[in-house]
Amino acid sequence: MTGLKRTTEKNLMLFSGRAHPDLADEVATLLETTLVPTTHRVFANSEIYVRYQESVRGCDAFVIQSHTAPVNEWIMEQLIMVDALKRASAKRITVVLPNYGYARQDKKSRGREPISARLLADLFKTAGADRLICVDLHTPQIQGFFDGPVDHLMALPILSEYVAQRYGQEDLAVVSPDAGRIKVAEQWSSRLEGAPWAFIHKTRDVTRANESVANRVVGDVKGRVCVLVDDIIDTGGTIVKAADALMDAEAADVVIAATHASLSGPAVDRLKNCRASEVIVTNTLPIAADRKFDKLTTLSIAPLISRAIREVFEDGSVTSLFDGRA
Repeated sequence: MTGLKRTTEKNLMLFSGRAHPDLADEVATLLETTLVPTTHRVFANSEIYVRYQESVRGCDAFVIQSHTAPVNEWIMEQLIMVDALKRASAKRITVVLPNYGYARQDKKSRGREPISARLLADLFKTAGADRLICVDLHTPQIQGFFDGPVDHLMALPILSEYVAQRYGQEDLAVVSPDAGRIKVAEQWSSRLEGAPWAFIHKTRDVTRANESVANRVVGDVKGRVCVLVDDIIDTGGTIVKAADALMDAEAADVVIAATHASLSGPAVDRLKNCRASEVIVTNTLPIAADRKFDKLTTLSIAPLISRAIREVFEDGSVTSLFDGRA
């Protein structure tokens, strides 16, 4: 028999961009490892340079980066990190996206528009990514944009557990801010002992970004504490108008629960002054100290991401983290 045989051990290596280092550090701690030392440099003309300070040959690489503002800069940095790993002979490269940039541009609403979410998936594939791990994509079909495995994690267990502990003794109703997220409201309902669900009928002008009109509440919310669930709070306009519509429909209280806290522009002022009593989010995106406010509660997504990374590395089942529903 000719040739050379060698049994090698798998080697997990964790890498982080500069967008959200606190989350990456927490994930590394939960995995009982450390982030690979990396040199990040920005040249005078704003070009990004990346170099790893350790050998990555043959490793199972996980590259964490949240696509927060400035989104384009952090996407480009992550693409360069993936390219560097590919050229340094990493065995498998998994891109970890706590927040997937451009996810809301997942279809064409009018002619001559891009489908930017698909473009982003193509860019990661071209750079050398073998797999994606994402948290609460804006629409599930984005998983099909990437030509390879995609693990779609849900913050639902983390958010719903907190809501159940804090508000479980109340008469609850789960409310979707639009008809498109009714399925998510149903999943919330099953985790909150069958609480009834409702949704806000709204309209949006496709020619004007970040603007919608909450027309009416569909479902019975009178006298109930309404858990208003969404994937992202950007400028806060949609979710605040939905909270107003629920209170006008004689809800006892409104609690907002969302995965991604972008909190752009007037979002903080809107949420501070809105009629909801609490705003619950996760730390998929960094929240600056000056963007925090009294009624904001932030839950860590790091335990979920670290468990998913461990399952992928050990060839386990990510679906098992969600009772077979992922």
